Amino acid sequence: MSRRPAPARLPLGEIALRPTFRRERAAMRRGLLPVAGCDEAGRGPLAGPVVAAAVILDPARVPRGLDDSKKLAPDEREKLYAKICATAHVAVAVAPPSRIDMLNIRGASLWALARAVASLAVKPRLVFVDGIDRIAVDCECVPVVQGDAQVASIAAASIVAKVTRDRLMGRVGAAHPGYGFERHMGYSVPEHFRALAALGPCAHHRRSFAPVAACLPPGAEPEPLAPAVLPLDDVGP
Repeated sequence: MSRRPAPARLPLGEIALRPTFRRERAAMRRGLLPVAGCDEAGRGPLAGPVVAAAVILDPARVPRGLDDSKKLAPDEREKLYAKICATAHVAVAVAPPSRIDMLNIRGASLWALARAVASLAVKPRLVFVDGIDRIAVDCECVPVVQGDAQVASIAAASIVAKVTRDRLMGRVGAAHPGYGFERHMGYSVPEHFRALAALGPCAHHRRSFAPVAACLPPGAEPEPLAPAVLPLDDVGP
């Protein structure tokens, strides 16, 4: 008697990660309170700052729906941003293009992350940071790979950083019409490359990035940033 072929197994695929407050609660049980999460937005673009955020969530009021900011639609990010700012301790730090060009993007990101943590109104005992690098803070620091998809505090920080940076790039776009910053946020998209070729780099471009450097005339000096272009006093809710 012939055997029936075994049914084909369906591919399991990758397990979807969702941020939880589990690591924060475990740290709190060890007496490490408060606990902060930090993340940055804007490492990849050719223009604009890298923005870092640090967030200490209220254990009793963790907003529902927290996730890696890249997985959220803009309107979802805005709603969660408002909830985070209404219930948590939040701080933001900005590394402008000049600092990125001076330190490189990794160094500028670590600098901004440390500044954001230092700017919190409440000093944390433990900081979870997205990625593989520890940052220079006066407390315990634990890096978490894919932390924005696993740790609630990091996910909250990623949302704050992303929304803040998008709002800043909207201001940059209004100050420098023609580049489309308010649409592509400074990333490497065809519209941006066309604007670079037609208009050349502006003060908000990262001159150490190869596509921007290729558009600079020989011996070009950095254009100073106008002080009013990157304010933080009106990018909040």
